[in-house]
Amino acid sequence: MKHHTLSMLIAAVLVVGGIPRRSYSKEDAMPQFVYDFTLKEIDGKEVPLSRFRGQVVLLVNVASRCGFTPQYKGLEALYQKYHKKGLVVLGFPANNFLGQEPGTNEEIKTFCSTRYNVTFPMFSKISVKGEDKAPLYRFLTEKATDPEFAGEITWNFNKFLIGPSGKIVARFDSRTTPEDAKLVQAVERELAGVAELQPVK
Repeated sequence: MKHHTLSMLIAAVLVVGGIPRRSYSKEDAMPQFVYDFTLKEIDGKEVPLSRFRGQVVLLVNVASRCGFTPQYKGLEALYQKYHKKGLVVLGFPANNFLGQEPGTNEEIKTFCSTRYNVTFPMFSKISVKGEDKAPLYRFLTEKATDPEFAGEITWNFNKFLIGPSGKIVARFDSRTTPEDAKLVQAVERELAGVAELQPVK
């Protein structure tokens, strides 16, 4: 009898309180910036994205067996050209599209470094779409964050540009290459803002 009563009480609590949702609850503070997230680097070390506060950040969901994979070359070139001015490129391997990122983190790291000489920060594999979508990508794609840039990730190599304020300032689809004039102009515009924030020497 006691067991039955306890079961009914637990069930009542679940009905009244609600089962925690995978998205942000009303009780939780909605993240305001990408800096509010901590993720694991491809080597497994946890890194708070607040490390990149004040910089211009290009976040890209990447894959090793995609028709867009050669964009790694352009991403690295963009990083090399503008890194000292305040740009950082962050790669997030994801296996959400036709299994085009099947490898382990170690295999992905080796592929990127040996095939494309990638030196920009790479992170551990995550999901960027679906029920198991990583919190960072839930934040990036939700209307509550910014309706202008909301919407599901459409394929590998979607790109989000984050300004020095930590807010999304532009989004580019997979077909927009790192060399595309619109993307480069957007990066340079945000880097000009970084320069304005630098203290006068």
